[in-house]
Amino acid sequence: MATTKSKKTAKKASSKSKATASTASVETKAIVSATTDESPMKGFFDRKCDPNENILTIFKNPRIYGAILGEVIGTMLLTMILLLLGVYQPMYIMFGMIAITGAVYGLSGANLNPIITVGMMASRRISAIRGIVYILAQVLGAWFAFLLSSAFIGTAGEDAGAKLPVMAEIPDGKFWVVTMIEFVGAIMLGFFFVRALMYKRSTLTFATIYGTGICVALLITIVISSSFLQLQNNFILNPAAALMYQVLPTSGDSFGAVLGNVCLALLTYVVFPMVGGVIGFTLGDVSSRLAGEPRCCGKECQKK
Repeated sequence: MATTKSKKTAKKASSKSKATASTASVETKAIVSATTDESPMKGFFDRKCDPNENILTIFKNPRIYGAILGEVIGTMLLTMILLLLGVYQPMYIMFGMIAITGAVYGLSGANLNPIITVGMMASRRISAIRGIVYILAQVLGAWFAFLLSSAFIGTAGEDAGAKLPVMAEIPDGKFWVVTMIEFVGAIMLGFFFVRALMYKRSTLTFATIYGTGICVALLITIVISSSFLQLQNNFILNPAAALMYQVLPTSGDSFGAVLGNVCLALLTYVVFPMVGGVIGFTLGDVSSRLAGEPRCCGKECQKK
């Protein structure tokens, strides 16, 4: 009897130890899994847009046409403000940007700038085909702004001395200085756009954060270019609007010289700003991850 009881006791102790070990193993796996899931950079390069969206499917959804119209109208209005006022009126631009962004955000997300669209593409928030369509829409909107602004100026009459502003040519030896102004300004635009995306709870909040960010970026670039470098009318921070500001040279000593100057202008006002926008988006995303903010994008954040 004593031997039987001791055997039963030993079996119970063995089963309890196995259950305890099993529970500990499950808890350890849960802790490891939680630790892995809480890695701030986990899924950083994951695609955040519709994985099924491509050149064959994008135009089957009628909402894309509303998005295109939103980008055309929004960029047209923004470019008209820049053409008629210039970049040296940051407060007017800020209020105009808040109103324009609020009006078209529900249609397209209110990129309104190739710098932002390239950043959205690089961070995989929108598909490549949607980004290309948006950029084409932005350039088209900028052209409409140029035509309308020219019509208004023409109505005023040449006798009144009214004419559209023209970007100043890049001074000799100042290519990299002007390029870096555009580059740094684009980084700030990308960063502020990401912060607006992460913190918006309403369209007005998003528009206010981004519009204020544009104002800050313009103020900083104005101070750097005017006060420290004695440069005027050498930056725009919007590649679509830059083309309407006649930044591309049309004359020179030879065709090769004209082509070289065009390439330099494209580097300054298109290529480097887009690269800066990607860097700004990356900085914004990294800071959000390190701060433990929600891993969401655009309207998903708004719904939460």
